Amino acid sequence: MVEEGKKIILFDGVCNLCNRSVQFVIRRDKKDLFRFAALQSEAGERLVRERGIDTSKVDSIILIEPGVAYYVKSEAALRIARSLSGIWPILGIFLWLPDKLRDVFYDLIARNRYRIFGKQDACMVPSPELRKKFL
Repeated sequence: MVEEGKKIILFDGVCNLCNRSVQFVIRRDKKDLFRFAALQSEAGERLVRERGIDTSKVDSIILIEPGVAYYVKSEAALRIARSLSGIWPILGIFLWLPDKLRDVFYDLIARNRYRIFGKQDACMVPSPELRKKFL
């Protein structure tokens, strides 16, 4: 399903913040490490189901490293940041903080993301050039 060595980012396809975050990652993914799927897509639903992830508890971002592990919430976001170009890998230092502390801030934003950033009626449709990055 995904090329070897690629990581998969599952995201809320109708969330404006999530869609902007995906675009942010694409622009800074100079090593072409990431592939993407909306949680609402067939591929996203299958990947979540295969791993037994409860999307009632995690519904905004999931990072999957096939054959290794999956990460949710702030851990997913920080691990993604560590793989980007520019200054973003420095954010990985926050992985030293306890996940419960990091997730307090993550959950606050995630709970309010539709109200603050808005919501789309449907998942974004990638451009033809970017289509290969989506599952």
